[in-house]
Amino acid sequence: MWAQSRTRNTYLKYSRVKTAGNITGAQVAEKLLSAYGIHDIRINMINGELTDHFDPVKKTLNLSGPVYSQSSIAAVGIAAHETGHAIQHARGYSPVMIRNSLVPVASITSWLAIPLFILGLFLSSPLFIHIGIFLFAGVVVFHLVTLPVEFDASARALKILRQGSYLTAVELDGAGQVLSAAALTYVAAALMALMQLLRLVLLSRGRN
Repeated sequence: MWAQSRTRNTYLKYSRVKTAGNITGAQVAEKLLSAYGIHDIRINMINGELTDHFDPVKKTLNLSGPVYSQSSIAAVGIAAHETGHAIQHARGYSPVMIRNSLVPVASITSWLAIPLFILGLFLSSPLFIHIGIFLFAGVVVFHLVTLPVEFDASARALKILRQGSYLTAVELDGAGQVLSAAALTYVAAALMALMQLLRLVLLSRGRN
């Protein structure tokens, strides 16, 4: 909750600060993709706030309305971050390929792990308990692999924005704060998953 609150507050702060270059998030994304020779990605505007994401399957860069159309520091930073994910895929960045391969597995294991663990406790079945823990460990691995992917996308974004002179030094600092705050949500999610895994292990030992 603290990480989410900080992310939102930082985003709101810098979404009110316009860039000197008056360039929108969509325009930045288009320029960066073109600079890297990536011409098969479609840039879309989607509903919501902080719903921005890159879809490697559909090859779409999906930007929320404020990020797509506004020329704020937050909009440019977030658009560059999501473009960073597109560049990762185009360049075959290993961690993002590993993460993509884990997505279908993680979605299944996250859905099955806790019910199987609870069923194991209810039936006093060590087998179900251990399967539940094993499956949830897969969820933890997914969160841990996600961290370098997100940190690298932010690092790429800031480097590109600096080299292309899209933002001033002060604006780059603001964009960095937005992306750092957003990264905290992924760190928090990984820590929560680790704590939950530890809790499951301790509960299983308490039943023995």
